[in-house]
Amino acid sequence: MALKPEPTAPFHSVQYVLRVLEAISRHGSGVTDVQIARETGLPTAHLTSMLLMLRREGYVEQVADGAYVIGDSMVLLGSGATRQEALETKLQETLTSLRDSVGAAVYISRYIDGEVKITQYADGPRAPKVNEWVDFKSAAHASAVGKCLLTQLDQNGRRDHLSRHKIARLTSRTITSERVLFSKLDSQPATVPVLDLQEYAVGTVCAAVPLTAGSAVGCLALSLPIEHAHRLRAAADTLNRRAAPVVLSLAI
Repeated sequence: MALKPEPTAPFHSVQYVLRVLEAISRHGSGVTDVQIARETGLPTAHLTSMLLMLRREGYVEQVADGAYVIGDSMVLLGSGATRQEALETKLQETLTSLRDSVGAAVYISRYIDGEVKITQYADGPRAPKVNEWVDFKSAAHASAVGKCLLTQLDQNGRRDHLSRHKIARLTSRTITSERVLFSKLDSQPATVPVLDLQEYAVGTVCAAVPLTAGSAVGCLALSLPIEHAHRLRAAADTLNRRAAPVVLSLAI
C-alpha cells in the first residue's frame, strides 16, 4: 500500500470565523451579510460559505428579515459555571456527526502537561476505535495523533517528550531514529494530514490534523481498519475541511 498525503487546506480560516462572530455579537438585533462583509473585510463568496457552516453548527441563526444573530451553540458555550460541560457536549455532538460523515472513529487529542491525552472520541459498531495496545502517551513517535502534536512543539519540546518516552519499535513500520522522526516532523506541511500507516498498530491506519487555538496544542484524528485503507485519503480530506468548527469550539 502506497498512500501519499496531498495538500488539503482547511476550508475556513479560524481567525476569519472569529472576526465574523465578533461582528455578529456586536449587533444584538441582527446584522446583514453586507454589513458583516463591510466590518470584517471578507469577500462575499467566502463569507457566504462561512455563514452556512456557522448556521449548520448552530453558532449563528438567520432571523425572518435575513439578518444574522448569535445561535444557541454560542449561548451554551458562554454559560458561566456550566461552560465546560456545555463545551464537552457540543464537541461530542460534533465528533459524532463527523464520525458518521467519514465512516471512522474520530478523536480529539491535546498535549497537556507534557503528555498526549485523548480527551474525547466518538466510535461505534461500524467505526471501531483503535485498540490502544500501547499507551498513547508512550507512542507519540508512531501514532498519527502523537506525530501531529509533536509537529506543533519546538525542538526542545520534542526532545523533552522523547527523553521521558523513549522511541520503541511497535511494528515493522515504526520510525525508531530520532533524527529521521524530527526530519519528517519538520517537513510536514501544516495543511496536510499526518498519516500513520500501521506504524502504531498492525491492521490500523490513521490520520490527524492540527487544532490550533491560541497556545493550545491539539489535533483531530481518525482511525480505520486496514481493509478500509483505500478510504483514508478521502476521510482525511473531510477531517481537514471539518476541523474549523471544532477549532472554533476549542477557541471560544
